[in-house]
Amino acid sequence: MSDPDVSDASTSAGTQRNLRRELILFLFASAALGVTFGIFETTFNNYLNDVFAISAEARGKLEFPRELPGFLVTLMGGLLFFLSVTRMGVLSALGIAVGIVGLAFTGEGYTRMILFMVIWSAGNHLLMPVTGTIALSLAPPRQRAARMGQIGAVGMGAIIIGAAVVVAGLDYIDIGYRGTFLIAAAGAVVAALFIGLLRPLPKREGRRPKLVVKRRYGLFYLLNVFSGARKQIFLVFGVWVLVKVFEQPASMIAKLWIVASALGIVFHPLLGKLIDRVGERAILMANAAVIVIICLGYGFAHLLPIAHPVWIVYACYVIDNLVFATAMARATYLDKIAEHEEDIHATLSMGVSIDHAVSMSLPAVGGMVWEHYGYPWVFVGAAAIAVLNLIAAAFIRVPRGHVDGPVPTATEMMDAPP
Repeated sequence: MSDPDVSDASTSAGTQRNLRRELILFLFASAALGVTFGIFETTFNNYLNDVFAISAEARGKLEFPRELPGFLVTLMGGLLFFLSVTRMGVLSALGIAVGIVGLAFTGEGYTRMILFMVIWSAGNHLLMPVTGTIALSLAPPRQRAARMGQIGAVGMGAIIIGAAVVVAGLDYIDIGYRGTFLIAAAGAVVAALFIGLLRPLPKREGRRPKLVVKRRYGLFYLLNVFSGARKQIFLVFGVWVLVKVFEQPASMIAKLWIVASALGIVFHPLLGKLIDRVGERAILMANAAVIVIICLGYGFAHLLPIAHPVWIVYACYVIDNLVFATAMARATYLDKIAEHEEDIHATLSMGVSIDHAVSMSLPAVGGMVWEHYGYPWVFVGAAAIAVLNLIAAAFIRVPRGHVDGPVPTATEMMDAPP
């Protein structure tokens, strides 16, 4: 007759080994995706400017097709409900690779560029709730934000590698946009391979609900509205100030990402621990206040009595990049208020859709404001939105005595301090 204590200890040890295996695989996938993002996100705006010479207004309008898959992510996820979260991750990463390869060979065909940009965007946006769901499943109780910070730090380290590829490829080796895009696509393929090796997630796999819209998640939805508006300041207009106003090359954008990512290796884990310690409300309110200052820097640095105002914009861009990490506070807030475990992935997807309902439409307005009234007014509007975000974040509440989300799964019982 076997000893129950020995059997339980053996099961616990096996669970810990399995979770460590899953975490290592996911970290490798995150690193591969970090290389991809480090290359593509630092070059895309310069690619548009150098190849197609588009205006700020045209750049704003281009966000509609680029962000449309993000708006439709809930629908796409619903249609793919028969896939496990990990299989959806594989499909999403491969979609990113296909889109980037297509962009590498588009040439000057604007319509073809839009087509492959949309394919890339579909893969990218489908992947967002997938990575959030997997990261939460790999976090021990009471340390979910800290674990997400650790995973984010790995991604930041990999982004440095990707951005370094851009600097070397464009400034020294001269492989051009095609060469850098192909390397980025290879990173997405590698990520798909690692995600494919993950085992099904406990309780978060199987037949997920196709759509979740509940009143209890209303504040989470509202926070995603403001997130969509804030995101465009960084992805479109923040970098467009550097590219169009201060005429910075792609290699300089890559260098700024290297600086931000190097800082992020330390910042992400610290932020995760801080979220666990002080809560999501304080972090998201502080984030909104910082965004107000950043917007004023973007819009009015040129009026300061200094020799090189571009350095102020550099600083704004780096800080802007860093505070994107506060998105993990929205995920952990949702995890704490989730009514059912299976709501999490579907609600994260709904959050992405709501985010993009704003981000696919706002840039067109911002582009017109830029062209007709001047770019500082874009950032005045963005600062006003950040103030509204701060007010909304002040209403965050979590159930009293709550322990980081629904009842932990067996794998989450592993003793794995960050």
